[in-house]
Amino acid sequence: MPPGYQENTHVHLCQLSKMEYIADIHISPKTIKLLLDSGCKIRRVSDFLKFTASDYSILDLAAKENKTIITQDLDFSAILAERSTNKPSIITLRLNNVKPLRVAKILQKVLPQIENDLNKGCIAIIEEDRIRIRKLPIEV
Repeated sequence: MPPGYQENTHVHLCQLSKMEYIADIHISPKTIKLLLDSGCKIRRVSDFLKFTASDYSILDLAAKENKTIITQDLDFSAILAERSTNKPSIITLRLNNVKPLRVAKILQKVLPQIENDLNKGCIAIIEEDRIRIRKLPIEV
């Protein structure tokens, strides 16, 4: 769990947020259900696009719909750097243990704390021991 994130403070914090998320195909349906049950506004990318949709198509959809992408795929960050845009925000999970309950608990705690950054446009990288925030657009 990233340091500085308080345990036992989860009171369905996602319900208070207006943020909406698209979960990439690599995020477990069980994780998504747990997040939905806690009040998060999240849908699988396959609810919008074909299972084989390109990362470019997913980015275009998220930007158009003003949703943040949650993924384990590093390609999204590279494409955003290429495009030099400030939308959409991306949350990249770089965790060793990606069991659905663990991922959902981490996201339930972290999402409310990085919401302002996500609203402004960023890439948030959630690692085992830290969270890195990189503001968009990325200058290359």
